[in-house]
Amino acid sequence: MRLKSSKVNEFRLWGLLLTMGGMALMIVGLAGIVFEWGIAGRWIAAVSMVIGAIAMLVSMGIYFAAGMMSTSATVVECPECGKPTKILGKTDRCMYCKTILSLDPKHAPAESGSGTL
Repeated sequence: MRLKSSKVNEFRLWGLLLTMGGMALMIVGLAGIVFEWGIAGRWIAAVSMVIGAIAMLVSMGIYFAAGMMSTSATVVECPECGKPTKILGKTDRCMYCKTILSLDPKHAPAESGSGTL
C-alpha cells in the first residue's frame, strides 16, 4: 500500500525532488573540473550545469504553480483530526491525517473505521 498525501503536498514534493536532483547533478558535474579530467571533464561540467539549472527552473515553476493552486483551494475542517486543510478538486486528502475528503456527497468515500487508506 502506497501512502498518499494531499494534492498540494504532492506538487511540493515534486518541486523539492527536482531542486535536490538539480543541485546534486551540478555538484557531481563539478567533479569534472575539480579532479581535472581534461577537456572531457569540462564538457561533463558544462552539460551537468545546464541540465541542473533547467531542473532548478522547472522546480521553481512547480513551486509557483503549487502556491497559486494553494491560494485558490477551499479550506475545510477535517472530520478525523479537526485541523483545517485545503482541498483541490472534488476529492482530496487531509494534509495531516491523510483522510479522504470530498466536497460533493456523491464522490464521498464509503465509511471506514480508521478513515485512512
